Amino acid sequence: VDKALVRFGFPVGPITLLDEVGVDVGTKVGPVLEKAFGERMASPDAAGLMIENDYLGRKSGRGFYIYEGVAKGEKPVNTALYELMNVSQEKDADDEEIVSRCVWLMINEAAYCLQDGIISDPMHGDIGAIFGLGFPPFRGGPFRYMDSLGLTNSVRTLERLAEHFGDRFTPAPLLIDMAKKKQRFYP
Repeated sequence: VDKALVRFGFPVGPITLLDEVGVDVGTKVGPVLEKAFGERMASPDAAGLMIENDYLGRKSGRGFYIYEGVAKGEKPVNTALYELMNVSQEKDADDEEIVSRCVWLMINEAAYCLQDGIISDPMHGDIGAIFGLGFPPFRGGPFRYMDSLGLTNSVRTLERLAEHFGDRFTPAPLLIDMAKKKQRFYP
């Protein structure tokens, strides 16, 4: 996941970032977000398992990666998590699918932020995503990125992801409405 998102243009992958912040710190915000924004912001149950087993990230010497007892610069995957979380080590998704499943959730949430008045202008969302979240600047931020692909294509992508991976990918109503009207975020 980390490698695919770095190749897409993020400065660091989300798994590395969570290990750096601390799994326990990252999960504390989950219930607050879920209460404010609903089920699409629910934290995965696996985070609790990681905390219970002291897999907190770099600060505990192990999280998604192992930090203790390894040479500087090395960061082996913590394979104990596979059994703990009851997941397979087999890779069944290519970079494109990994990027789609991660990035489109973020892009859709950006649209919800605009729709719900959390931001007042797409430019604010693009600047915030680039400087605050590390969204790849050469892609222009989530709103410019959607404009570059076309909103009709963006809605289709989200609908396809929702069909395969659940309701959390359902396009924000704003996107559906704008796509029907052949609108863009930027002139």
